[in-house]
Amino acid sequence: MSRIGKQPIAIPAGVEVTVAGTVVNVKKGNKTSSVETHGRVSVEIANNTVVLARVGETKESSAFWGTYRALLSNAIVGLDQGFTKSLEINGVGYRAAVKGNVLELQLGYSHPINYDIPAGLEVTVEKNVISVKGADKQQVGQAAAIIRGFRKPEPYKGKGVKYTDEKIIRKAGKTAKK
Repeated sequence: MSRIGKQPIAIPAGVEVTVAGTVVNVKKGNKTSSVETHGRVSVEIANNTVVLARVGETKESSAFWGTYRALLSNAIVGLDQGFTKSLEINGVGYRAAVKGNVLELQLGYSHPINYDIPAGLEVTVEKNVISVKGADKQQVGQAAAIIRGFRKPEPYKGKGVKYTDEKIIRKAGKTAKK
């Protein structure tokens, strides 16, 4: 049985949650987010909390229960506080700059890499740290993964783009024979 699905989701002040059929809409100000449940869980709103319940007693319904609870919680937290991923650039001559709606990266290739910033995300650069902010956790994580994928960190010198909390396991280089 899901331990995640059992937990009620607290609705913060200023956030409005409504249920329309199988769609749960979350609204704060002019921003909205919706989670489609496809009828796999039942959603009830009471006392500033959202409670999800299983439909059926199968193992699959228990998995959906926890999944949709996490998706709905992320939608509420995203609109209330937002999500942030930070990336760090290491390497001589490696740099990044935001020009309008494009992130321009120079990562040791013969050409600059231009990444179009998706709608709903805010990307900022300070020295060698890139911050990706947004309300959708999946979109923030996907954008950060794409940026990291342009030049993954290598294990010998640690050059490349890595998450700020990521530890790069370093390898010893070749040694000369005696």
